[in-house]
Amino acid sequence: MLADDRSETGLWDLVAEVAHGDAPDLPTPGEAGAYTRWEAFLAHGLDAYGADRDRPDLDATSQLSPYLKLGVVHPRTLLADLAVRHGPGVERFVTELAWREFYAYVLHHHPDSLWRDLRPELAQLAYDDVPDLVQAWRDGRTGVPLVDAGMRQLLATGWMHNRVRMVAASFLIKHLHTRWQVGAQHFLDHLIDADLASNQHGWQWVAGTGTDAAPYYRVFNPVLQGERFDPDASYIHRWIPELGALTAHEAHHPWTVSAERRGGYPDPIVDLDEERKVALARHQAARSVSQ
Repeated sequence: MLADDRSETGLWDLVAEVAHGDAPDLPTPGEAGAYTRWEAFLAHGLDAYGADRDRPDLDATSQLSPYLKLGVVHPRTLLADLAVRHGPGVERFVTELAWREFYAYVLHHHPDSLWRDLRPELAQLAYDDVPDLVQAWRDGRTGVPLVDAGMRQLLATGWMHNRVRMVAASFLIKHLHTRWQVGAQHFLDHLIDADLASNQHGWQWVAGTGTDAAPYYRVFNPVLQGERFDPDASYIHRWIPELGALTAHEAHHPWTVSAERRGGYPDPIVDLDEERKVALARHQAARSVSQ
């Protein structure tokens, strides 16, 4: 059940507007726009990419995914430009390009994995699929700051930082016990870079039903992830303005301050520790049945 939502009247008007309003601003179209973004990344982002790519508070990614998704630029073109460069940033970026191609390869050879689990070991996993909880996740009002910041970024811009995508997906699947297909469809509906292979198999990677060999125990702690990758809470402050007056520590733990100080931002809709235990128990039970 949803915890009491003590939000002030009209607090979620902005969320409702972006959820049902006009399409977000799109990247500059065409090859020229793609190459302008690529050249800027090569000059100012590539060297630090390996260290900073997981920081949603920084402009540290190439943001070429919409262009790659539409075929405006080909991975081989990017690899050709990287052939004369070296360093951790280059290696990591090449790895990320390889993941895109790998997922395309998997989907090509296993087309049923578009909406079905690639691996059947968790076919008996129990889910709850509670509509009110799922809607709170979609709207960015779960009471878990990093998750809500990402979901609001998605609604407002049509894009979400990759680290936050994984955290938001983990929260939906492991803490709200919702089937990955529900979240995958929401991402497909809103992401301007929604690539079928990468999206579906990324969700299965989080769910533990995809290409990862032993992922059933992976449950992201969204609070620790926020503290690690958004240390100053600037990403949270940007997308959850209700928490703008809080310190970084308070913004990562808003339930520790009064409802008035957090602008009516709600308590977490579930107990993270308790639901993690439930997820692990259900995963273990499902694996035992399949053996």
